[in-house]
Amino acid sequence: MRIALTSALLLAGLSAAAADTAKDPSGTWLTEDGRAKIRIDRCGPGQAQVCGKVVWLKVPTTESGAPRTDIKNPDPKKRTRPVLGLPLIESLKPDAGKFSGDIYNIEEGKIYQVSIERESGAELSVSGCILKVLCGSQTWTKVPDVNQQAAISAPEAPAPKAAPKPAAKPAPAP
Repeated sequence: MRIALTSALLLAGLSAAAADTAKDPSGTWLTEDGRAKIRIDRCGPGQAQVCGKVVWLKVPTTESGAPRTDIKNPDPKKRTRPVLGLPLIESLKPDAGKFSGDIYNIEEGKIYQVSIERESGAELSVSGCILKVLCGSQTWTKVPDVNQQAAISAPEAPAPKAAPKPAAKPAPAP
C-alpha cells in the first residue's frame, strides 16, 4: 500500500511538472502582424515570473539606415534607446494558468495591462487592456530562437572571391 501511494504521489508530481512546462511561455514568439519577434524567458525570484524583449524586427532600421529607437517614449531620455533588445514585458506574475502584469507598447509609448497564456506548443495568447475596459488580444506564433548578433548587425557582404591561380608555365624544351 505504501509503495502504491508513493508511486501515485510521484506520478502526480511529474504530471504537474509536465503541465507547468506545457504552459511555460518561454521561447521566441512572432507577433501576430509579423513585424517583431519577442524572446520570453523566466525571470525574477525563483524564476517564477516572465520577462520579454525584442530580438528581431522585420524593419530594424529607419529610412536613413539608423537603428529604430523608442521615439514615442514619454521620457525624452529614453527616446534614443534601440528597439532591438528593448524590454517590453517585465516581471509578469503567475495568475491562474497564465501570467499577468504590464507590457510596453513601443508604437504608442504606453504601458498596458496584459496577460499571456500558452494555448498550445506553438501559440501564445496575448490579451491587453486599457483600464480593464477596452481590451484586445492577439495570437503570437512560436518560432526558432533568433541569433542575437545576427538580429542586431546588418547582413554581411559576401566574402571576396580568391584571386585566380596563375596558369602553370610549360616545362622548358630539352
